[in-house]
Amino acid sequence: MGAAVNAAASRRIVVVTAVHAPSATYLPEAYKSLCDQELPDGWEWHWVIREDGTTDEVSPYVPDDPRVTFRQGRRGGPGVARTIALAHAEGEYVKVLDADDRLTPGVLARDLAALEGDPAIGWATSRVLDLLPDGSTAGFPGDPPNGPIERGDVLDYWKANDFRAQVHPASLFVRRDLLLALGGWMALPASEDTGLLLALNSVSRGWFSAEVGLLYRKWGGQATGQAAHVDPDERDARMAVVEARARALASFRWQRP
Repeated sequence: MGAAVNAAASRRIVVVTAVHAPSATYLPEAYKSLCDQELPDGWEWHWVIREDGTTDEVSPYVPDDPRVTFRQGRRGGPGVARTIALAHAEGEYVKVLDADDRLTPGVLARDLAALEGDPAIGWATSRVLDLLPDGSTAGFPGDPPNGPIERGDVLDYWKANDFRAQVHPASLFVRRDLLLALGGWMALPASEDTGLLLALNSVSRGWFSAEVGLLYRKWGGQATGQAAHVDPDERDARMAVVEARARALASFRWQRP
């Protein structure tokens, strides 16, 4: 009995956060939103924070908690930081939490229930609200219904709606083995999380929770708000390679067992 209990207690969700100096001040809010989560008996979370860089400006905001691992490394962008963070913690599932965002109560348990309840589902996302500078929130009118997302659905919507997916990659919860099999996040200066989302949708069914799972902060320092993010030449190139990867995966007819 003791061995069974210990085995159950080791089941873990790895929460992965990429952070750079400008967003570090938001880490305490992200941490509080993580501490507010309630998980089923026998489950725990471990937060891996990876700084994209080696400054002295992030560590003062990292919580002093044995459930938190902080690492630094040379700059490579958020996709590189998240992918290499996977080396520092073991767990069956990975949850994305950007440094400047906040989880809503209950989202980890809902994500976990969706994937534990159906082995054919490889990933989950939730409804997201933009968190505006004045503290108000704004929703997105294109949310799909609560329930499963079939293979190819996200790509089709993304292609038909000016490269905007109907589910948000910042709310991603995914099986770790599937994430690693796809190579983690794409090697792009931006849209690396959308690229991963479309790749996942090409090889596995997903799940969407209509309950709000994430508050996505809008502020001047975020990477998606910078001029380089909307440079038309780079954006066209990013979208082209994201689509090509997703369609290549679909053409191979490989899927998660």
